[in-house]
Amino acid sequence: MAKPIYRTLGLLLAGAAVPTALIPIASQVTAAVDASTYNELDQFMNVFEKVRADYVDKVDDKTLIKGAIDGMLASLDPHSSYLDARDFQNMKTTTDGAYGGLGLTVQMEDGAVKVVTASEDTPAFRAGIKSGDYITHLDGKLIYGGKLDEAVDQMRGRPGTAVKLTIVRPGRDKPFDVSLKREVISLRPVKWEVKDRVGIININAFSKNTGADTRAALVGIDKALGGQQPLGYVIDLRSNPGGLLDQAIEVSDAFLERGEIVSQRGREKGDIERYYARAGDMSHGLPIIVLVDSGSASAAEIVAGALQDQHRAIVMGERSFGKGSVQTLLPLTDDTALRLTTARYYTPSGRSVQEGGITPDIAVPQLTDADYKDKPRFREADLRRHLINEAKVDDSVLEDDGKTDPRFAATADDLKKKGVEDYQLWYARQTIARLAGPAAAPVATASAAPRPRSR
Repeated sequence: MAKPIYRTLGLLLAGAAVPTALIPIASQVTAAVDASTYNELDQFMNVFEKVRADYVDKVDDKTLIKGAIDGMLASLDPHSSYLDARDFQNMKTTTDGAYGGLGLTVQMEDGAVKVVTASEDTPAFRAGIKSGDYITHLDGKLIYGGKLDEAVDQMRGRPGTAVKLTIVRPGRDKPFDVSLKREVISLRPVKWEVKDRVGIININAFSKNTGADTRAALVGIDKALGGQQPLGYVIDLRSNPGGLLDQAIEVSDAFLERGEIVSQRGREKGDIERYYARAGDMSHGLPIIVLVDSGSASAAEIVAGALQDQHRAIVMGERSFGKGSVQTLLPLTDDTALRLTTARYYTPSGRSVQEGGITPDIAVPQLTDADYKDKPRFREADLRRHLINEAKVDDSVLEDDGKTDPRFAATADDLKKKGVEDYQLWYARQTIARLAGPAAAPVATASAAPRPRSR
């Protein structure tokens, strides 16, 4: 068997390598198990031959075998899958480069294409497509019941070309159409700015340069303030679907002086790996707020969980997605691979975020979204065959007193009149200013040097 080459924590990849060995049959029990397995494989071949011989239409062997592999992996969990040559290339394109598309992360659910998140500053994001929306037609053609790969291929294309999506949004009576123009979707994972001496670092993906870009953002914020320390930092992880394990560790390390960041645990009791911060907190020990929502998944949850458990940050927003599993990419040939769930990860306190996600220290609704109360939240627990968190504890009934929090009584129109476009971010900035005390005095706004718009 070939060695695994990547370990993933979302939609992207991270390095890993595990040796394999041939193990001889050592007992009659093992032999009996193997005999039973071979009987099942004989049954599979019987079905395979019957389909080849008697199915109403002729089907090539490659299609049948791929379908069998897909079915086997789909029976395990939502994140294990087989990557054929096209899937493998698409994965590398998404991870390492840029492509023409709409900026959507999607998932197949019961034959329907469901939106997980729309990446910031992309055609889909600007058009208002939301997590939980269903895409039923592309250019008037029904895609329900089709393959996810085929739908993704249709949404991608040459930049500048148009595509029409038909959207079904829970809570609305009728479907509606959205016409978009494809753009080059470049992987720019980190953006930063300074507002009222608060450094805002927006991390929208954990691709191969996210750690370095985060460190550069911290340096840039210091320079923008001309040597004056910021009041604190807001790390915006909302709608971040995850990515590389090593980049989640690097980002966490930039804000920690010491301590565990994350551990991952495999099938065997002793199969545990722990990752620790190195000395050197680039954020100077200043106050930090981490923003999360239902679209913050996997690697984003590692960062939020590490900073929360190490009492380094206040987590605000909504409960996160809840993906607490690790996928390893095992190459099969030069252009095919198996993406297999091989471990669960745990925060420094030993919590698994699987199913439950990261619960914010302060729940802050997105009041500037007029639909926030009715907006569907799509999380790991909604996926069929998701891994079960055996230690899950639900305190929501105990904690809910049924009363409206007076801090969050404003309407979207009220906030718009006050010039507040993103309530969660605004509330985080205000909190940083309160934590900083009387030293908080407004200064000019600064941001990263303009870059060519590539999305």
